[in-house]
Amino acid sequence: MYTPSKEEIEELKAKHGDIFKLTVEDKCCIMRTPSRKELSYASKSAEKDPLSFNDVILKNCFVAGDTEIRDNDAYFLGASQKLADLVQVKQATLEKL
Repeated sequence: MYTPSKEEIEELKAKHGDIFKLTVEDKCCIMRTPSRKELSYASKSAEKDPLSFNDVILKNCFVAGDTEIRDNDAYFLGASQKLADLVQVKQATLEKL
């Protein structure tokens, strides 16, 4: 199983901002938050194939680790259950003035 060092984690944070550890049974990878463009592309591709949303996010936001999570269907499907959690949403309010 891939295990990033503290130094590698710091380097990845400096390069990508927020990063996340995604573990699927005996495999692990580091993911970054998707950009607005990546979310748009993933959403558009999902119109024809619902799984393609997860495929786009996993391929584009994968920064290090066990590539089996990206390439092996069983690991991919396991990871797919957590990919939506990568999307960071701030709370907004709207008030009439």
